[in-house]
Amino acid sequence: MVATIQSVAGDEGQHPDIALVERVKAGDISAYDELVRKYERQVFRIAQHITQNREDAEDVMQDAFLKAYEKLDQFQGNSKFYTWLVRIAVNESLMRLRKRRTGKLVSMDEDIETEEGRVPRDFADWAPDPEQNYDNSELSEILRKTIQGLPRGFRVVFALRDIEGLSTEETAEALNLSVPAVKSRLLRARLQLRERLSRHFRPGAKPAPPPRQAGSPAGKRV
Repeated sequence: MVATIQSVAGDEGQHPDIALVERVKAGDISAYDELVRKYERQVFRIAQHITQNREDAEDVMQDAFLKAYEKLDQFQGNSKFYTWLVRIAVNESLMRLRKRRTGKLVSMDEDIETEEGRVPRDFADWAPDPEQNYDNSELSEILRKTIQGLPRGFRVVFALRDIEGLSTEETAEALNLSVPAVKSRLLRARLQLRERLSRHFRPGAKPAPPPRQAGSPAGKRV
């Protein structure tokens, strides 16, 4: 009786992905289709954050799911399936960059030093309400470009932790980093984003001039 109660309690606390993985291991391919549909968008976004290229991200997503399927026997259930899948996707993304850069090795640690050096302690204040100056599409584009401008090591940690919602521990496991390293990179990423975005939202900032109409000479009113 006690063993039955413990078994039921264990099943209730089990992540739904574990049951899907067990079905796949037992030969139910449709269960893997469910896992693909569940996580394909997240994996694509992560790959795009790293590769900065839509076509590469699509290839990475397909390769990651294929490799995860081929290595499913290695998944022991000690972590979430999604965390394990993210780690595969990150490795596939970095391999894609190696190929693109003709053999140049890519490391998660290489971007720890930035052109700005140490992140400054003082930052410009945020504008009271950025949405007063920018509509949603403009703000989204600014955020996208600003995130893309982060060093890769910071950008990937920020994407996993703050965009995809992984915990600090899950992010560390997915990237094969220590928890303190993840916290350090996340802090630096957030500070750099704040600094760079504040340049757009600083009170009195002048918007970019509109493009000159074709055929209109400079200085002539149209």
